[in-house]
Amino acid sequence: MKQRIIKVHPADNVLVALVDLPAGEAVEYKGDSYTLTDFIPAKHKFAIADIAEGGEIIMYGVLVGKAKSPIPVGGLLSTGNVVHAASSFLTGSSHTDWHKPDVSKWQSQTFNGYHREDGSVGTANYWLVIPMVFCENRNIEVLQEALVKPLGYGRKKTYEIKAQQLIGMIKAGGEINEVLYTEIDGDTAQSTGNKLFPNVDGIKFLSHTGGCGGTRQDSTTLCGLLAGYITHPNVAGATVLSLGCQNAEVRTLQEEISKRSPEFNKPLYILDQQKTGKEADLMELAIRQTLAGLMQANKITRKPAPLSKLVIGLECGGSDGFSGISANPAIGYTSDLLVTLGGSVILSEFPELCGVEQNLIDRCLDKDKAERFASLVSSYSQRAEEAGSGFYMNPSPGNIKDGLITDAIKSAGAAKKGGTSPVADVLDYPEKVTKPGLNLLCTPGNDVESTTAEVGSGANVVLFTTGLGTPTGNPIVPVVKIATNTTLFNKMSDIIDINTGTIVEGDETIEQAGERILDYVIKVASGEIEVSAVRHGQDDFIPWKRGVSL
Repeated sequence: MKQRIIKVHPADNVLVALVDLPAGEAVEYKGDSYTLTDFIPAKHKFAIADIAEGGEIIMYGVLVGKAKSPIPVGGLLSTGNVVHAASSFLTGSSHTDWHKPDVSKWQSQTFNGYHREDGSVGTANYWLVIPMVFCENRNIEVLQEALVKPLGYGRKKTYEIKAQQLIGMIKAGGEINEVLYTEIDGDTAQSTGNKLFPNVDGIKFLSHTGGCGGTRQDSTTLCGLLAGYITHPNVAGATVLSLGCQNAEVRTLQEEISKRSPEFNKPLYILDQQKTGKEADLMELAIRQTLAGLMQANKITRKPAPLSKLVIGLECGGSDGFSGISANPAIGYTSDLLVTLGGSVILSEFPELCGVEQNLIDRCLDKDKAERFASLVSSYSQRAEEAGSGFYMNPSPGNIKDGLITDAIKSAGAAKKGGTSPVADVLDYPEKVTKPGLNLLCTPGNDVESTTAEVGSGANVVLFTTGLGTPTGNPIVPVVKIATNTTLFNKMSDIIDINTGTIVEGDETIEQAGERILDYVIKVASGEIEVSAVRHGQDDFIPWKRGVSL
């Protein structure tokens, strides 16, 4: 560890501890000395000037809180003495000049992807099976059981094998201590056999709890999200099961598909159970049509594509006090590199942009986009307040434990994922990305809801930073998991792909890490690397109902 404390922005009146710092120790930063009045755990902050009650706390150069009680120099910032606060924002003139990074290294580079007739390029090639309504979930499960293993898409059930060994031990008269402590063999998840369709990465089943009940808006929005997945460049075609009487009507789905892909011509099989009649007839027809679709999908192979065809979703979850210092700014630099190359990136999680709204407004390419962003953020915040909550309640217990004690502190670090490029477009869920550059997408901060939404809007790779560890994945898009600290990377190496703890330790710059991540993304997009979430079959899919979700 080459450094023990860090100042994130020159205007900050706090420093961040990179290691545990004992009370009473005098620490120095760029010629100034501070005596710590409290024990400062790693990732937490301490004051570098006396902050009076009601005084402003500045981090990342923005207002992130106010003191509930006086905080002395060297004093720990905590939920006991700090309350959430963030600056107000106004739409006005834009400042979209920015310093583009040097991308000469990647200027002529390509990735091997699946080219679709609408001009998009996929990083994978999947077939989807989708229910229009939760009533069809059981039929979806039946299809999954009938197709996945026989087609060679099953995964070796490591834990089932381990459980069988332990059960055998019990049957043989083993004692409790033997069951608890005897070592057993077992490999990590692996493919169970050869795929019948080698050019198809898998069949994915998007079960959900929507489609009927709730509001008609919920059902229409669900149809939009499902249309986003069906038209996604990582999808070759889909089988859709409809009951027939649900709010999420097939015609609505078809309308949403046409919005996103007016010349849509992928194989799409839609079955109506109430029209078909017997379940056996429905299942047989679904199996026949799905196999026929897979035969068509298998004809598509990977071919070179420019990096401008990449659409990267930017996500964080299980954030810690290092997130805004290492992993988030690192993928922010990756974002700037890709934008310079003509690609697209998606920054979502609007509750986690609290306090940096003005910066993003100032970066919007025109007034209409600035006003739309301000309107979406304001209405979302108002709905949260009316529901008895608020953006200030966004940090989770894990966030707070690791130093993200206000939503503005968490948000200021989370926003670093978006880099420094101008805002090309502002989208409301579940709209599709149509412009290269940085796109802001209105979603909740919930990891899976937001990741689900980014993919529905067109992300064909997701970069997901985490400081505490999370297995989150997606059914059709590789989710690259990036650790903010080396301890996490070593501890949860089975679900983490990249380490940026090197930044905290002083062994690598943010720019170097960002470049390394882009090189990794190109290999993932080309199918050369299978990320942990894909290897484990982590197919998380949660549609956002437009109620309040932080």
